[in-house]
Amino acid sequence: MRLLIIDDASTDNTAQVAQELVRADPRVEFRRHSVNHGHIATFNEGIDWATADYMILLSADDYLMPGAIERAARLMDENPSVGLTFGGAVALCQEHEEVVPLPPELGPGTKILAGRDFIKLGGCRNIVLAPSVMVRTSLQKKVGGYLPDLTHSGDMEMWLRFAAHGPVGFIDAIQAVYRRHSTNMSGGYSAEQDFVQRKLALEHFLDSCAGVLPDVDDLRSWLTSHLALDTISCASRAFNDGDVGLSERLSAIAAKLDPAVTRSRRWWLLASKRQLGSRGWQLLRPAIERLKML
Repeated sequence: MRLLIIDDASTDNTAQVAQELVRADPRVEFRRHSVNHGHIATFNEGIDWATADYMILLSADDYLMPGAIERAARLMDENPSVGLTFGGAVALCQEHEEVVPLPPELGPGTKILAGRDFIKLGGCRNIVLAPSVMVRTSLQKKVGGYLPDLTHSGDMEMWLRFAAHGPVGFIDAIQAVYRRHSTNMSGGYSAEQDFVQRKLALEHFLDSCAGVLPDVDDLRSWLTSHLALDTISCASRAFNDGDVGLSERLSAIAAKLDPAVTRSRRWWLLASKRQLGSRGWQLLRPAIERLKML
């Protein structure tokens, strides 16, 4: 095993700590950028460097649980066709810990998912936290690195790219801890930006993997429909929060993406709330929530 630490022109004591680790263990290598290259370029630098059978990209905010590497490597050793494994993860926000929910359809137990099943499992959302992932280095180099324009959805697109090329392993254990705080690179962007990034991720994935995906047009239609429905759900939540402008913008985006969404139940429910108006809905909402509990 080897470890590469890349300091992307940080302003803390990363260099000092890294140099101490290098002196203590010959398997550790350290590189420091004189200017900030950004996380995408830094990730790709690590990919270019890797030569072992398997690799993990781990941000400084995150850490692996004991046994995580062994569990993932064993699964991939036993299943040579698997290109990517992921597992459970805990989000840590200050002193609060929360197990990140996974789709209930995944079910219990360590397992191997067909690539298309993994794609359908996530749909238009990223269900995998990056620190829980181990990939097969040879396949990583084959599918290529992270894309510069996917600054917030690069992980999602990468997992889909791997799934297009083979099965995906799931480890039914907490593999990693993800630190969630105000300076996380994945935070600080709006619902509209999130939609745009996920839309771009799906487009890149479908276009680049069209040659290895059977029935890619059907898959494109299915993913587009799910993204439009998810955007309407986000528009509905924005309306609930009193952000009528955001709700209207997201609705327009969803309708442009997939006109069929205007015939969906979610669209009709949001339209009904708009008929009541923001104040009317806020007055009626508690009664509706109580009815749902009956």
